[in-house]
Amino acid sequence: MPLSPQQFALNPIQWLATEDGWINPRLAPPLQDRLPVIAASGFAAIKTEVPASVSTEAYRAELAKAGLRPGPGYVPMPWVLDDSDRLPFLERARLTAANNSALGVPLVFLALGMDQTAPRVRHPGVGFDSREDRLAHITEYVAQAAEIMVSEGAILALHPHVGTWIETVDEARYVLDRVDERVLKFGPDAGHLAWTGVNPADVIAEYAPRVAGIHIKDYHSSIARLSRIEDIDYRSTVLSGLWTEPGTGDANIEEVLAAAGPAFTGWVVVEVDRGSVPPAESIRRCGAWLTNRFAFQNAGR
Repeated sequence: MPLSPQQFALNPIQWLATEDGWINPRLAPPLQDRLPVIAASGFAAIKTEVPASVSTEAYRAELAKAGLRPGPGYVPMPWVLDDSDRLPFLERARLTAANNSALGVPLVFLALGMDQTAPRVRHPGVGFDSREDRLAHITEYVAQAAEIMVSEGAILALHPHVGTWIETVDEARYVLDRVDERVLKFGPDAGHLAWTGVNPADVIAEYAPRVAGIHIKDYHSSIARLSRIEDIDYRSTVLSGLWTEPGTGDANIEEVLAAAGPAFTGWVVVEVDRGSVPPAESIRRCGAWLTNRFAFQNAGR
């Protein structure tokens, strides 16, 4: 079955990009200002992120007023070894799962968190300081979070991310092989996999039956390669122009989407972590790519 435009959502992360190559959620304009820009771009759904002071029904109504639907959620789980220190992060994960379930969009991407001083932020994309003992504890943590979130009706998808302790394909495979598929699906980010030097389509094809959703990014492969070879830190790599709007970089997005197979009915989330142009224009270009993709597809039938 071919993909439908209704399967695509935007994560408007461009608004959060900081001048030093990081992400700051406080930079986001008010929801009422963001939604018309996203709707006008051509997207029908956005990443779900219910503000703490807003009910899920009020959030749904706000989106509907702009002509938008809620899409998948996302939860970063900062890595902490001590069980008691995990409790606030596990509660945040539970609440995210509950919100998405209440909105009728149970898919949530689950990644490890990272901070600006993390070892892999300083040495990204190469699996820096990989240790099986740490990964075994992390797998237990991911499984714990997944069980809690699934109990709220969510569908969890592991989301490897450069800069975190689940960064490489081998690390993702380690976790996926040890956590029950009924609890944890796979939700790869094609751009972050490519940053580590692999072909994301190959990884997605390998796990196709388990893929519940995909994040797609376009990127400049020469910048990613230089980051790995020259040991350039995460923020400097981003500031060098790693990310770009879909269709303007080196990513083979159609190969990535095809790799999920004809039975794929999950979500596709479009992201540009740092736009090549100001945020509103970057979002417009993302929407134009989506509109043109389906116009071209329909013209070929």
